[in-house]
Formats: sequence, C-alpha cells, structure tokens
Amino acid sequence: CKRALAENEVDIEKALDFLRKKGLAKAQKRAGRATSEGVIFPYIHTGSKLGVMVEINCESDFVAKTDDFLEFAKNIAMHIAAANPAGLNPEDIPEEVVAREREIYRAQALEQGKPENILDKIVDGQVQKFYKDSCLMSQPYIRDPKKTIAEITTEAIAKIGENILVKRFVRFQIGE
Repeated sequence: CKRALAENEVDIEKALDFLRKKGLAKAQKRAGRATSEGVIFPYIHTGSKLGVMVEINCESDFVAKTDDFLEFAKNIAMHIAAANPAGLNPEDIPEEVVAREREIYRAQALEQGKPENILDKIVDGQVQKFYKDSCLMSQPYIRDPKKTIAEITTEAIAKIGENILVKRFVRFQIGE
C-alpha cells in the first residue's frame, strides 16, 4: 500500500485504482492455467419451482472449499436463475436459434423501411446485442449492472488468486 501511495503521489483514489489494476493484471496471467478442480453448485429458488446447477472450476481443491469461491459460485447460480441465459458464450447458442433471430431482425428492419444496402449491418448489430443479452459471460451482473459476468469472474480470480472458469450450467423451471 505504501508503494502504491508513493507511486501515485499520495492520492488514495489513484492508489486504489493502481492496486485494482495490478490485481486484474495478475488475474490475466492466471487465465491460461488448468482448472481441474472446483464445485458443482446447486441453487434452488424460494418456492422450489426454479433450480440451477452450475459447474465452476478452479486450480486446486483447497480453493474450491473456500468461502470466497463458494460465494462466487452462489452468486453465479443466482444470476443464472434470475437472468435465464441461453448459453455461456455465443458458440453455445444453437445455430437455428441465431438464424431465427436474424430472420426476425431482418423482417423488422424491412418493415421499418431501412435501406437494403445497410440491412446486413443492422441485422449483425442486433445479433451482437442478442448475444450480449443471451450469453452468460457477457450479461450484465444482476447485483451490479455496470459489470458483466466475465468482469465479475476476473475480479474473483484476482481476489482468490487462482484461475476460475464457469464451465457449464443447467437451469430447471417448473412448466418449462
């Protein structure tokens, strides 16, 4: 902390930003490390009509048992229950779903009278927005909408000190 303050001219805000950036840089270094341990975390919402199971991996069994790691797993499971993502990343969403969305966006743009020459760009932009809203890692975190799940994961990596990977999830809801 002293070094951070000294390097940032005793400005506490700058020093805090410096320390946060340094932690995120360490998290980036850990991103390539193998994650062969972890937990499968179950979450059942009040009323027992909605449940989530999420697999979150880390590097060691020791970290998988820590309160910080389990809290992270719980928060991700609760986010999945609330936000209902279609997949982890764009490649996890079935191509037929994306094709159907493209068709809908194209029809909407034509109905609005958009020129044919920019139609593809409009549809591509809408599909990117669909991915952002439908993919877990790019969704805004329900507890802090200014951050995405990917950013929350990076912060957890910096805090816990090991690489963390949200591997997969399943969401169950009565009547679905």
